[in-house]
Amino acid sequence: MADEQFQERTERATPKRIKDAREKGQIPRSKELNAAAVLIAASASLFLLGSGMSTGITNILREGLSLPRSMMFDSSVLSTQLATMIWSGLLLVAPFLTVCAVVAMAAPTLLGGWSFSTKAMAFKPEKLNPVAGLKRLFALRSLVELLKTLAKFLVVGTAAVLMLQQLAGEFLTLSTQSVRPALTHTAWLCATALLVMSSVLVLIAAVDVPFQLWDNAKKLRMTQQEVRDEHKETEGQPEVKARIRSAQQELARRRMMEDVPKADVIVTNPIHFAVALKYDESMRAPRVIAKGAELIAHQIRKIGAAHNVPLLEAPSLARMLYADSEIGQEIPTRLYASVAQVMAYVYRLRDASAHGESLPEAPDIELPSGETE
Repeated sequence: MADEQFQERTERATPKRIKDAREKGQIPRSKELNAAAVLIAASASLFLLGSGMSTGITNILREGLSLPRSMMFDSSVLSTQLATMIWSGLLLVAPFLTVCAVVAMAAPTLLGGWSFSTKAMAFKPEKLNPVAGLKRLFALRSLVELLKTLAKFLVVGTAAVLMLQQLAGEFLTLSTQSVRPALTHTAWLCATALLVMSSVLVLIAAVDVPFQLWDNAKKLRMTQQEVRDEHKETEGQPEVKARIRSAQQELARRRMMEDVPKADVIVTNPIHFAVALKYDESMRAPRVIAKGAELIAHQIRKIGAAHNVPLLEAPSLARMLYADSEIGQEIPTRLYASVAQVMAYVYRLRDASAHGESLPEAPDIELPSGETE
């Protein structure tokens, strides 16, 4: 397991790996491409529909500002007139908003295609971990995203300043024009501004899209061992699966043995069973970090002795821990009192060793009611 962790991911993702990642919602996406597409669509819509929209807005304003005196003092008529004008305004801008909405939904499919993954939407408790959130906040990727945002702001801001300098005279002439030409001119200026901004974002997207493709491919890269394991899994032969299971068990056993030196105590049978326990303040109860029978039990005791892990002979308790506990999980509730006696003995043993005092005798562990030593 340790060798696999340190292997470099030098192999391209296999089709199965790409398919599995896609099912989890892991596909390349570019926010810059989406923003550029929406702005281009908005500016094109303004160029095509701007004249009609400005004429319609002018008519609505003229109608709203030229109401007869009798209607202005009738609240029921005014409310009806206001609703009519609002509806007319919505119908007027509906084509423009529809184009923007359609492009906003379709733009993400330009890179990576369409993907709907319920796994990506699933609740993940680890995302609520504040420590993990801080790690992501100060990670290298967050720094890169911050630098990208600052660079984008600088490029777009520079383009905006240059554009305003060029169009400053156009904006000033709006105050000298009548309402209808001023609205038409305003629509043209807005479309021009959007076109300039979208052109700048196209340049940014042209850089971001290859980066997102490269970054996604990098994340999906595999180690040589992962490629071999996937190949074995896809073969589906019983003997291959048996070898895989055997290798996995061996890797799990090796990892378990690596955790034995971290144990606080090893409860033994004393020969046939051995269970290594670990406890700290972050745990609700002691946790089993290794267990085994016969030869594996002998290896656990040997490693524990080599690393000065206390060994406590409690045959019945060792058998119950071995039968009722799983590696990596807390001990069963019914064994709390018995294991508490074990941990108390371990703490007394540590204290005596630290002060050079005589070591305490091993206690007679009281088992749960109905059990006998």
